[in-house]
Amino acid sequence: MQRHFFNQLTQWKNRPKRKPLIIQGARQVGKTWIMRHFGEQAFAQVAYVNFDNNERMKNLFSGDFNLERLILGLKIETGVDIQPENTLLIFDEIQEVPQALSSLKYFYENAPQFYIVAAGSLLGISLHHQQSFPVGKVEFLSLYPMDFHEFLWALGKKDLAQLLRLQDWDLIKAMKTSYIDLLRQYYFVGGMPEAVQTFVDTQNFKQVRLVQNQLLMAYEQDFSKHIVDAQTVQRVRMLWHSLPVQLAKENKKFTYAKMQKGARSKDYEIALQWLKDSGLVHVVPRISKPHLPLNAYQDNAFKLFSLDVGLLAAQSQLDEKILLEGNQLFIEFKGALTEQYVLQELLVSQPYAPFYWARENGTAEVDFVLQQGQDIIPIEVKAEENLKAKSLQVYCEKYQPKQALRFSMADYREQDWLTNVPLYAISELFRTEK
Repeated sequence: MQRHFFNQLTQWKNRPKRKPLIIQGARQVGKTWIMRHFGEQAFAQVAYVNFDNNERMKNLFSGDFNLERLILGLKIETGVDIQPENTLLIFDEIQEVPQALSSLKYFYENAPQFYIVAAGSLLGISLHHQQSFPVGKVEFLSLYPMDFHEFLWALGKKDLAQLLRLQDWDLIKAMKTSYIDLLRQYYFVGGMPEAVQTFVDTQNFKQVRLVQNQLLMAYEQDFSKHIVDAQTVQRVRMLWHSLPVQLAKENKKFTYAKMQKGARSKDYEIALQWLKDSGLVHVVPRISKPHLPLNAYQDNAFKLFSLDVGLLAAQSQLDEKILLEGNQLFIEFKGALTEQYVLQELLVSQPYAPFYWARENGTAEVDFVLQQGQDIIPIEVKAEENLKAKSLQVYCEKYQPKQALRFSMADYREQDWLTNVPLYAISELFRTEK
């Protein structure tokens, strides 16, 4: 598979003052594969260490942080003659040995010539509770599910992907039906690598759904396996299961009462933090005013999204015929999948965290508000070709932004006060590497 993430790894490798790299991301988004594949492509050797249930490595890192001793132990473990100039050293499931995480500080300070990449399936949770974390001594990159552009690559539709990159809007318009059909498929399949590979291999949506359901079961097992407190496990499950209901509402602001009558936000703080740290949900906070910095104007309201649009469709038990052929039953939920998809495209294509804006009286709401340099861009999301954007117009009249965007199934169009961009083309709108 081809991933944009390789570009970020290459930039890290070529930096003269490089730090050990930690890749964050939810379970099964492809961290292990991408580390190993990058090592094979960019280095003469790969020394891969998996710390999960590895007593030898626990013993090695339980001693002092003498780097000569550690490198010798790693050479014995991997069978690779580790040379700093040509070897990628991979620490997988590093959260299982906290001392290995702490050792990254000493590698950076005393042996910065080594190329070290680390990751773990629940690393975000471990980092949140890590007492001796090497603050300032490591770099971070986040890996997300495959975006729509990568989905096209995987399906062998490289010409269609390249056309989006060129942003030849007249030719894109001529290919519109192909893009829309493929986008509907992406809504069902999503971007989890195993689900995408299954679809590539079988072209069978039922096989894809089996993979997605297995992933959902694995996440559920993680709740009870890694959370000690039974009440917190229950609350994590309730939050996780409430995602389809919350996003199906016309007003997608997260409402605790939708889960349980009388539920209060403070009762769910730990559960929500666990889901965020594990990478399974994304929180989009509400802002009262679109001024920089945006996070200074956020309040307690938020929208809660899933990790992946395909997993959200699986959680919602949407049949492929409803999703791919169109159906009255699907109309209400189509907006939820579309907004989930847009969030994923924004996360992978640009560095700024999205927010959303709403009037206090609830009469207007803009789906996403995004910082781009010194500018703030409001974004309206439409699931079909609906070109009415009343809330966006209210926002623009009040705040006079330099640019406003509407994402819909309609063709690219520049108007006086906003630009309409087809949903299938939005990731290439922000991506810096062309």
